[in-house]
Order: sequence, then C-alpha cells, then structure tokens
Amino acid sequence: MVSVREVMDTLEKDVFTNKGYYLGKLKDMEIDLSTFRLRSIVVETASNTEMGRLLGAKKVIIPYSVVQAIGDVIITKHIVASTPQEGEVSKEEVQKSV
Repeated sequence: MVSVREVMDTLEKDVFTNKGYYLGKLKDMEIDLSTFRLRSIVVETASNTEMGRLLGAKKVIIPYSVVQAIGDVIITKHIVASTPQEGEVSKEEVQKSV
C-alpha cells in the first residue's frame, strides 16, 4: 500500500537502470485507487540520456513491474532498443504495457 508521504518523498528522485544508465527524474506516479498500489511511474527524460534518444519523449511512463528498487534513487530493469538479454526489457514491452 502506498501512502501520501511515500509518494511525496519519492517525487524528483533520480531514475537509473540496473546497468547504471541515467533515465531522468521521477515526476509522477499512477496509483490504483481501489488497491492503493503503484501501477507506473512517469520519468522526465533528459535529451542527452539513452532513454531520451531511444524514445524521443520528454516524459516516459514506466510500468511498476519494471521497477526493481525505490530508495535514495529508483532502479529499473535495463531498457534496450534491440533484442533484450536476460533481465532486460525491450522498448516495445515498455510501450505495450502502458
């Protein structure tokens, strides 16, 4: 269950992949109000990041199933443009799960 304090404390945190690539800053979250569970996060990408170049979007919605850890920073599974290896998520998987 997600509390309002947890949401507020998490906004503006840096988001990285599990391979160390910087994705951007957490700007918003989608919460299922019937269960109070996190559905997805909204990351504002910088144009000089791999994600910014890959998707060409300023804000990217990432399903919570891709998030691996939330602490001082947020860690997601690595997102790649080509065929993913074990532990990676393809661009298409991110787009269709949104």
